[in-house]
Amino acid sequence: MDVEQLVDNSRPFLAWLGHWVNGRPALSLAEVVAKAGGPQHVAVLATDVIVGFCSEGALASERVGGIVPPIVRLFQDAHRLGVRHFVLTQDTHSENAIEFGSYPAHCVRGSAESETVPELKGLPFSDLFVVMPKNSINPAMGTGLDDWLAAHSEVTTFIVTGDCTDICVHQLSLHVRVRANAHDVPGVRVIVPIDCVDTYDLPVDVAVEQDIMPHPADILHHVFLHSLALNGVEVVARLEG
Repeated sequence: MDVEQLVDNSRPFLAWLGHWVNGRPALSLAEVVAKAGGPQHVAVLATDVIVGFCSEGALASERVGGIVPPIVRLFQDAHRLGVRHFVLTQDTHSENAIEFGSYPAHCVRGSAESETVPELKGLPFSDLFVVMPKNSINPAMGTGLDDWLAAHSEVTTFIVTGDCTDICVHQLSLHVRVRANAHDVPGVRVIVPIDCVDTYDLPVDVAVEQDIMPHPADILHHVFLHSLALNGVEVVARLEG
């Protein structure tokens, strides 16, 4: 396809997409918990809310770091409402991880980068966190996530937070959603609050100069939120305590 034609043809959709994302409603977290049947039926999931993406290291991003305060508030609000299921899937790579062929080395096992951000680790209920190390962008490959889901079949509402919107958040959200679909499990909700997810930015000019793939954060963030919604994930502006 002609590049200019592609750009022109995409304008109506991109304009619609911006309005759609900006128009996502906020939900009451208390109402979400009540609709689930109580806090025992709710889990808050966080993927890659770790030092190596939020504050230091080759893949750290100030933009991604900005989601830490709203995630902390969500954890606090959920705990106050009685939620006790908190699952954290986190990059904890082997030293020679195959993934380093696609991304710079990051979040190696035993390094500070692979640690939960201190803002979450310092919460007084952090002993409830179930931390699942992962060696790829997939949250279920070799992590025990499916075993946890099977052991906690009472959980039917999943709130997904973290980074990156187009990578691990997308895979985690769809894994939980598609797993329920595949097994015809009724009543499962997967909710992604926009204020608790984001992705990193690598502009085209910088990428071309470094001879690497560009990663325009705004468009990828929006497009992958749209993809989640297309596949049955509830995309909302935020969950208000």
